[in-house]
Amino acid sequence: MAEGLLKASAIAFMLGNLLAIGLEGDLKAALTPLRDLRFLLTATLLSWLFCPAFAWLISQVLPLAPPYAIGLLLIGLAPAAPFLPMVVRRAGGDLAYTVAFMLIAAICTILMMPLAVPFIVPGLSVDPWTVAKPLLVLLLLPMAVGMAARTVAPVIALRLLKIVKPTASAATVLLLVSVSVRYFEGFVGSVGGYAIAAQLVYAVGLVVGTHALSAGMAASQRSVLSLGICSRNLGAVLALLLVTPVDPRAMVMVALAVPITFGVTYLAAGWLSNRGKGEYR
Repeated sequence: MAEGLLKASAIAFMLGNLLAIGLEGDLKAALTPLRDLRFLLTATLLSWLFCPAFAWLISQVLPLAPPYAIGLLLIGLAPAAPFLPMVVRRAGGDLAYTVAFMLIAAICTILMMPLAVPFIVPGLSVDPWTVAKPLLVLLLLPMAVGMAARTVAPVIALRLLKIVKPTASAATVLLLVSVSVRYFEGFVGSVGGYAIAAQLVYAVGLVVGTHALSAGMAASQRSVLSLGICSRNLGAVLALLLVTPVDPRAMVMVALAVPITFGVTYLAAGWLSNRGKGEYR
């Protein structure tokens, strides 16, 4: 029962939050930041160079068991959690840039993850489409449907958003609870194995590193990048692990990242809000 609840809550979390982003996001406003070459290049390099490299460095420095290291490396391939708009609002960031970042992250995750998995999981031979299919359905499709609805029928989209948004929030809480229940024993077993320390170092390092590497950009954009890079799309990784045979401890590592990443990102949003006061809002 716990396994079924976890799968259902993960799917509801992904679909609900990403559909809400699409329904709320203005397509024309989201396309404008994509013409900002500095933002586009910075977001791409941070997502697909800094994040995987930092995860690899931690896996080499800390004596992690191989399954925990695999979990961390997979987490490094999935930036931008579906709850990103919520924390960006808390930080006072730019929502148009948030939607743009989500689009960049979703497309790159779908393209990069199927190619990277065979290198991260030794000996695994997997059809790229087998990995890409659930990512496509859970990442890009709900955003596209939401944006299409907002463009074609904005009044209906607004009404639908009033239903989807609280449903997505409930699904987020349910996912946190179901992950904690399902993997409680695994969490306890990870104590002393450096898994928790690795997650904390990774999450905090992503915020601080991204904030430093995006120096010179507007505070409203730096907050989007810092929170987008720190928040990991763990639903996408969980969906991947459901079709990829790996040691259960890799799943525990990903599950462990759910509450840790959410907590660090939420606290980081408050920190960024204080730093950015007077520069935007």
